[in-house]
Amino acid sequence: MQTSVSTIRATPLVAKTAAPRTQARRTHQVVRAEYLGSATNQIMILSTALPLVAGRFGLAPTANKNASAGLKLSQRSSGLVSNDPAGLTAADVLALGAFGHAIGVGIVLGLKGIGSL
Repeated sequence: MQTSVSTIRATPLVAKTAAPRTQARRTHQVVRAEYLGSATNQIMILSTALPLVAGRFGLAPTANKNASAGLKLSQRSSGLVSNDPAGLTAADVLALGAFGHAIGVGIVLGLKGIGSL
């Protein structure tokens, strides 16, 4: 039984026949890197390598180089130890690599979406 909130009186349920539902067609975007030199693979390699190179050569903020409000990099000790001459730590490699992958995925899906790739 279904009750109405305003009158608190029971009303009988009316059985309805189920109308056939039409499901909306979903299209899935498939991204494949066919071979090592494919356009998708080249985009991912370059978009991941560029932030890593920028961090390695001091053009991007890292754990040991903070950026000020004027985007000037200043040296500070973060407590993370590295044998890299530029001071790039494992956390920097993971962060810059993830950032590069996010950029690459955006580029690949954007180009796939407009049909250019």
